[in-house]
Amino acid sequence: MKKLTEEDIKFRYITPAIEEAGWTKNQILMEYFFTDGQVLVRGNTVKRGKRKKADYLLTHQDGQLPLAIIEAKDADHSVGDGLQQAMDYAEILNIPFAYSSNGSGFIEHDYFTGEERELELDNFPNESELWSRYIKGKGFDDAQEKVVAEPDYFDTFSQTKPRYYQRIAINKTLEAIAKGQDRILLVMATGTGKTYTAFQIIWKLLKTETVKRVLYLADRNILIDQTMQ
Repeated sequence: MKKLTEEDIKFRYITPAIEEAGWTKNQILMEYFFTDGQVLVRGNTVKRGKRKKADYLLTHQDGQLPLAIIEAKDADHSVGDGLQQAMDYAEILNIPFAYSSNGSGFIEHDYFTGEERELELDNFPNESELWSRYIKGKGFDDAQEKVVAEPDYFDTFSQTKPRYYQRIAINKTLEAIAKGQDRILLVMATGTGKTYTAFQIIWKLLKTETVKRVLYLADRNILIDQTMQ
């Protein structure tokens, strides 16, 4: 194993271990880029910095709700050498389970309990186990689980999916409403997709029959026309 690259380790050991645990290909996102890179201005030139990406992102419901992030290292590293990076990305993406692996096993960090444990390569948790731990950690009952688990609206023409910060805003809003909170404020900068974020929240609340009607207000007609379109 010492001669294997990180890509070799992922191909020969980590990916098979995840798939053998029952995760489907639609639930495994590899080389997942979640930022475009910091905008760097130097005089009259503008360029992007390095993009952030996770080696693996594991999701509930075929890509809808991220549950776990895995950072891979080659065999020259210990099994836990990627854990801090996995945790850094998990905190940015609001993901509850972070893992590191060098192909010999896994180290897990559980954000609900704060505990860490080492797992054998063939003992990676399946989706059902992580989802159960997620529901327990959040303290959701069956009705609340139904609200937060409602799939996104997906337009096959535009192929638009929520950006990571939009997903966090959507999910945290739904969690708050599911738990009975009725006054919520989201603050988002110009160009970050407030309309799209609001639409996804409204869609899910209507689909789960959490609300029957929604009053959408804006300070200009053009904003309402844009939203309706």
